[in-house]
Amino acid sequence: MMGVQIPEGDASKALSLPSLQSRMKCDPEGYEGELVLLIRHFESCLTVFQQHAALKSASMGGDPGAAKELGELTLFLSHVAPSYPKHLGHFPKQLAELLQKSGHSLPSGLRKQITQALILLMNRHMIELAETLPLFVMLQTLEDRELKKLAFSHIVQYIRRMNLKHKNDVNNRALQSILFKLLQEEHESKAKSALAVLCDLHRRKVWFDERTGNAICIACFHKSPNWWFRHGTENAQFAGLFLLNSWIMIAALSFILGYEQNVEDNENEESSGDEDMDKPNPQVILSRQAVYKAHHKGTTKSKKRKQAKLQRVMRGLKKKNRVQSESGDWGSYSPLRHLTDPQAFGEKLFSRLQTCNERFEVKMMITKVIARSVGLHRLVLLNFYPFLQKYVQPHQRDVTQLLAAAVQACHDMVPPDAVEPLLKQLVNQFVHDRARTEMKFGELAGNGRASLLLVPPMKAPCRCREKPSAFATCKSNFSVL
Repeated sequence: MMGVQIPEGDASKALSLPSLQSRMKCDPEGYEGELVLLIRHFESCLTVFQQHAALKSASMGGDPGAAKELGELTLFLSHVAPSYPKHLGHFPKQLAELLQKSGHSLPSGLRKQITQALILLMNRHMIELAETLPLFVMLQTLEDRELKKLAFSHIVQYIRRMNLKHKNDVNNRALQSILFKLLQEEHESKAKSALAVLCDLHRRKVWFDERTGNAICIACFHKSPNWWFRHGTENAQFAGLFLLNSWIMIAALSFILGYEQNVEDNENEESSGDEDMDKPNPQVILSRQAVYKAHHKGTTKSKKRKQAKLQRVMRGLKKKNRVQSESGDWGSYSPLRHLTDPQAFGEKLFSRLQTCNERFEVKMMITKVIARSVGLHRLVLLNFYPFLQKYVQPHQRDVTQLLAAAVQACHDMVPPDAVEPLLKQLVNQFVHDRARTEMKFGELAGNGRASLLLVPPMKAPCRCREKPSAFATCKSNFSVL
């Protein structure tokens, strides 16, 4: 820890930077001269450090001692900057420019210290997030795990605090515009970082509006550079796994499909950690008699124990009621609900599904998103049902998920003639005398029943003349269940 010589009467006394920092905060005017000297020392250290790195012509990590001294001075000036706005008003922008120009070549320790200093200055409102948001997104693209976590958490927590008491619409729209622009860039790392921030804020219901939800859905059409051309042909044995895959598209699809689980995980993260205490005790009944006994019967120790049990029961009931009220509609929190043009989204995504050369898992994800969009917004996408019909086979991989997607895509606006061939294919392939029992009921009822509850029942004209004996009891209408 470096020290500073300050005069005290006839002698000089060496003070460490933390001691001098506390004195400057208590008496800013009395230590203004020392501040000017430290600012000059910081600028000279920065100049020497950059010149030394230029001579090395590699990275700026040549002199660990100089990097340590520069980092200590940076943190010191960031702490005392609010007390000296006249002398250090330009200091935040100076740090931002340093990270922007030389962040990739700075030593990891110094880079983290400068980032922490910039975050401290932002928390003191000496620089706004709108000025540094592209910089923090860029920092997440560097090969530094701790720095990625620091930059990501700072963006999310800053925006959460900004909207804690009330929605700050002006700043929200400005920050959203920056992230939307970064999300559309071909630079995959920046777009991926921007998408991660948007998804996390949407999951936490901080940015729970149409603009954010629509931007996440539009990210399904992001075109990132081909994996083959980015990594060359020396990795050709692995190219089949990643060829033509857009990581942005896959991340957006995964978030849309797994949104309900993400909401549940977020609630678990924000809980106090005593989940076992929140569960109601089945032996305790919340009644007037139980409340009276908890406060007036027994010893002091037993009354405290009874009161704690009652509090656990009440917390459990409140949590149960909240979960039940929020889970009334499966798509009420999905980003798909915020689509501005659902029909165009469904048609464009289906067109990409028909022409893409992605691996099977990605195609299945696209199919699920299309089916949810059709069911949620009651879209008319007639070519989607013949497409599913080709894959409704007992030997098809993940056929139960395809059946669930087919059910989700059915609603009362779809003409019966468009779905009838798909239902015929389903009946002929899965329900007949020689079909296994688990194929009839396990795959159809077990996996399709939950999805069928999400849409109104659809009736189709009876076509049971030539059906096997399994449909001998059909009289007027055909039902999947």
